[in-house]
Amino acid sequence: MKRAVKKTISLPTELARWAEEIARSEGKTFSAVIQDILREWLAERLKAESRSLRDYGRRKAKEKGIRTEADLRRHLAE
Repeated sequence: MKRAVKKTISLPTELARWAEEIARSEGKTFSAVIQDILREWLAERLKAESRSLRDYGRRKAKEKGIRTEADLRRHLAE
């Protein structure tokens, strides 16, 4: 069984109603809905960070004239 940590959170009334409705319609607990939402948010955040790092790497490679994998190997060997 996975370990869980109990936390108390405060939500605006409308947001709490929305989450409760999702829980009812999907046959889940309120807690499961919040967990799903947080997991999805985290996945999106990690994707955005990954894109940002990839774009940074591309910019730096372009600045150094690295266009191909062979260029990269030559650059790393220097």
